[in-house]
Amino acid sequence: MKIHKPEELIEDAKIALQMLKAGNERYVKGELIDKSSYKADREILSGGQKPFAVVITCSDSRVAPEIFFDQKHGDIFVIRNAGNVADATALGSMEYAVEHLKSKLVVVCGHSKCGAVIAACSGGDELPPNIKHIVEHIKPAVERGGDADTVIRHNVEVMVERVKADDIVKKSGATVVGAYYDIHTGEVEWL
Repeated sequence: MKIHKPEELIEDAKIALQMLKAGNERYVKGELIDKSSYKADREILSGGQKPFAVVITCSDSRVAPEIFFDQKHGDIFVIRNAGNVADATALGSMEYAVEHLKSKLVVVCGHSKCGAVIAACSGGDELPPNIKHIVEHIKPAVERGGDADTVIRHNVEVMVERVKADDIVKKSGATVVGAYYDIHTGEVEWL
């Protein structure tokens, strides 16, 4: 089992993905890695960061990728917003991570019972302007059809397509994958 060291640059997206998969397996089993090195890790990280993956996910309080991927401080570069929307702000943050920090894996992770997607499925006509902005980004997933859970998965697909179309992602050679986190079981399904 490979554990990321804060000073280590992971240049292989396959290894990075395997590290996330192994972390989720540990989380589901309740066999988490020892995190007692935080003090030493902070000292190393104060000189810079080398996250091995970027995770774009929802701001839902039940969705914490550092926890459900069982990773430590500095391991993953997390971008959170309602509905895991790959808008200009999220894409800009992601571009920074793949271009400057050299992260080779980008994960777009949706989750069960996503309120932003459920709001988009209900039409969202009477929403405040900023929430409506989020819903507008999710509408292409709604148009693909299905129940709320299916639309959540479609939303991941739509956001993965947006990330893959990004010029800096293409130039960096980063791998982009989709995932679905089940808040009840704790399991991540790779899409």
